[in-house]
Amino acid sequence: MANRTKSHSELKALPMLPNESLYIGVDIGKFKHVSGFVSKTLLERHKHFEHCPAFLFEQSREGFRAFVERIRAYCPLEQCFILMEQTGHYHKALLQYLLELDLPVYVMHVQRRESGMIKTDKRDALGLANQLYNQLALGVQVSDKLQIVHRAIPPSEAAAQLKGLMRHRYELVNEATQRKNKLTAICDELFPELVQVLKNPNLPIALDLREQFPTPQAVATASPLALRQVRRRNHPSEAEFVLLQQLAAQSIGTKDVARQRGLVLEQSLLIKELRLMQEHLERLDMEVTRIVEHCREGQILLSIPPISPMYAAAILATIGHIANFEDAGHLKSYFGWAPKRAQTGVSFDRTSLTKGGSREMKKVMYLVAWHAIKDGTEWASLYKRLVPRLCTYDERTQTYKGRGKAVGHVIGRLITLIYALRHRKMMRHSAIFLLEHRHQNQCSIIQRCIGVTAQATTSL
Repeated sequence: MANRTKSHSELKALPMLPNESLYIGVDIGKFKHVSGFVSKTLLERHKHFEHCPAFLFEQSREGFRAFVERIRAYCPLEQCFILMEQTGHYHKALLQYLLELDLPVYVMHVQRRESGMIKTDKRDALGLANQLYNQLALGVQVSDKLQIVHRAIPPSEAAAQLKGLMRHRYELVNEATQRKNKLTAICDELFPELVQVLKNPNLPIALDLREQFPTPQAVATASPLALRQVRRRNHPSEAEFVLLQQLAAQSIGTKDVARQRGLVLEQSLLIKELRLMQEHLERLDMEVTRIVEHCREGQILLSIPPISPMYAAAILATIGHIANFEDAGHLKSYFGWAPKRAQTGVSFDRTSLTKGGSREMKKVMYLVAWHAIKDGTEWASLYKRLVPRLCTYDERTQTYKGRGKAVGHVIGRLITLIYALRHRKMMRHSAIFLLEHRHQNQCSIIQRCIGVTAQATTSL
């Protein structure tokens, strides 16, 4: 007997009411995605959300089109809402495709499955659809913030460019630091006296010297003319070269020939790698500075005195679009500078920073605040007023302790200012957009943006 059982992706979709919303959850995979469909009618028909229909489609242009056609079989695209988890980078292609169609897409953190529960892609997709239905249609509030769904808003053009560049720059800086640490270790083993003349063994002039004269013996036996060829301007001086040769002749570095040969080869390779990374960093910095200085968002951030182009680029790349944050408090939490207070009666009251948030932005905002305090700006005046109020005075040392509280307040006000300036710009551009399109036939786009049904727009 032939098997007549059809897969979930081959089931024919039944049409729904023309004004009913459809809630879709997508379980993201590497090569294929599974979508689940939940609505009021489907729940009444199937009794439980896990029995609602599902649809399997591939990670390809044809698969995305088939997914959209399956949605159209249920309801108009204006009435669907889609939810997916932020699983690495596999969801980005589908997210971009759906946003290009002006579909309302929501995202949430990856959810932890209950222990003992059977995990299937269909169950995960329908669980996401049920989460979206509960929060949007029924207004159910969740206690766990990781279960809150957020509207996916595409980043601005400048933020989209800066995100990849700043991530690559961050990786290059870390890798360059690793090379510098290795070169310092080799210098300590091969020629430890070098730092008595050149304080930093990884400066360009020090690298030139180490590349041409890799061992103390090579430095001690080099001619004065050969040593002068690595000089930059007047550094090092003639006296420093004489001292360097004296130190090289009496160096306590390793004398093992085999070990020296290995260290010299490793040192030459590390120097070439470090120079290549530094060249790439210079190109990245030039491109990042150009993007920041020529975009409106970057100009707004640069108008705040302590923010430099690199700091502005990091902020823009992290924020993406300011509409992703409801208020300044959410932005502080995302940056890792939201206060957390624990209080029990009158005997226990403690305030500290949350452990969450972006680790990179926590460092960036601290450096921004520190430069603002050191440069004598208005933020420095604010810091001086806050220190006596928030810090404890030590009579023995005649200084204030706990200055981090004042720095935290300065950072909080900086983030609030950033949010206010960016949000005001977004609201002004939204008003201009609506005025420009008032007399144009783009009702469908505006309808999707504000979430109004087609009949309501027609009645208006």
